[in-house]
Amino acid sequence: MEQYDLIIIGAGPGGYTAAARAAGFGMKTALIEKGELGGACVNTGCVPAKALLQATAVYRDMLQASRFGIIADNVRFDWKKMQGYKEDSVKRFRSMIRRLLTKYEVDLIHGEATLHRENRVEVKTADGITELHGRNIILATGARQVIPDIPGVDLPQVMTSRQIMQVDDWNFDCLTVIGGGVIGVEISTIFAALGSRVTLLEKSSRLLENMDPVISEQMEENLRSKGIEVHCGVTVMEIKKRGEDTVFVNYREQGEWKSEAADRVLIAVGRKPDMKGVLADDCEVALQDGVPIIKGTYKTTQENVYAIGDTVARKRLAHVAASHAAYLIENLAGRGHRMQLTVVPNGMYVVLPVVPTCIYTDPEIAAVGFTEEDARVYNMKIKTGCAHMSENGKAILARAETGFVRLIFEAYTDTLVGAQIMCARATDMIGEMATAIANGLTAYQLSTAMRAHPTYSEAISMAIEDALKNG
Repeated sequence: MEQYDLIIIGAGPGGYTAAARAAGFGMKTALIEKGELGGACVNTGCVPAKALLQATAVYRDMLQASRFGIIADNVRFDWKKMQGYKEDSVKRFRSMIRRLLTKYEVDLIHGEATLHRENRVEVKTADGITELHGRNIILATGARQVIPDIPGVDLPQVMTSRQIMQVDDWNFDCLTVIGGGVIGVEISTIFAALGSRVTLLEKSSRLLENMDPVISEQMEENLRSKGIEVHCGVTVMEIKKRGEDTVFVNYREQGEWKSEAADRVLIAVGRKPDMKGVLADDCEVALQDGVPIIKGTYKTTQENVYAIGDTVARKRLAHVAASHAAYLIENLAGRGHRMQLTVVPNGMYVVLPVVPTCIYTDPEIAAVGFTEEDARVYNMKIKTGCAHMSENGKAILARAETGFVRLIFEAYTDTLVGAQIMCARATDMIGEMATAIANGLTAYQLSTAMRAHPTYSEAISMAIEDALKNG
């Protein structure tokens, strides 16, 4: 039985980050993966979706090129070639991860792992069964999509985001999306840009219910402007076969029965931890509602076994999983912790999240820290500053004047506690705000930094000035 300092089950963002960091600190490390390197993020989730969003953004820009005096006739798209670009992007991400693991001499094992007591791991590979033992074990097995209990959900026209990303033939003239979270709005954006008639159905009273209501309101308005039909506060009752290759989606909205015809239906109602087949009967890792019980620094109930990323996180994001990995490995290696998921700013008796949330629609959306609703829960007195992109030079040049930068400060200390950005490049700009929150920076300190002209980030300066005026 081969001995390791660390065995990691799952090669998604949490797993491969942990493996490279641990090996870099001198630990003998094995990384076990039953599928492709990169996990759901690289292979079926984030990377494929962002690739198609990039492709559709280019298509949209070509259609609108006349605004800049550029004439592009007969602009059209080739879905199969777009899929080829997406697959090439995925392969390049996988190659990048493989190079990283090779550089740090991580033992990569392709197989299905089962964890036993005393940290023994059984791996089924193409060559048979092998056994490993790890002084420490990390479970980074990720999450799988939730399939709601709706009659007709098993019809061939009904797809998960994973399946819809892999379809080669274009048959999406009418697409109904069930779920108004990040995945739902991003995929709605992709197919609407390519000419599909998209209907988005959300059970909650608003889209993106975990984000600031202002963002939700602006997102709904933005989607409607793109021709997407949005219905919130609805309950999908059934999906029924309509004809040879189409269906009806029947739902209730404000007590009224309604029906939507569709060529394809996307299910995007969330994800849950995937522990299927990972824990043996003698394993001592206890679960609650399918999630490992965590005590302390990602510790499970089995000694020296840890769980990170989508396996345990409330926010199932790639950068959260990587942050978990970095924090845990630094702890195991006896190094100082650099990564912060939360922070207590300037002695306040509140804990602020510093996890950015990004949505790659047009315009992009990014947020970090508290919303106004969060602040009210903690009885925090706040002041806000807002800048509209219609007054931003770069946005005017790019004809991208929809959106805003909104900053939230604690009123007594002027410390930044939250930011919501909706504009082009918002997902790039949010990093500055996360850094500011993590370091407890004030409005005055942020105002001392010079931001280049013309850039989208100048709107941050305008929002700071607006907040200082409100003080």
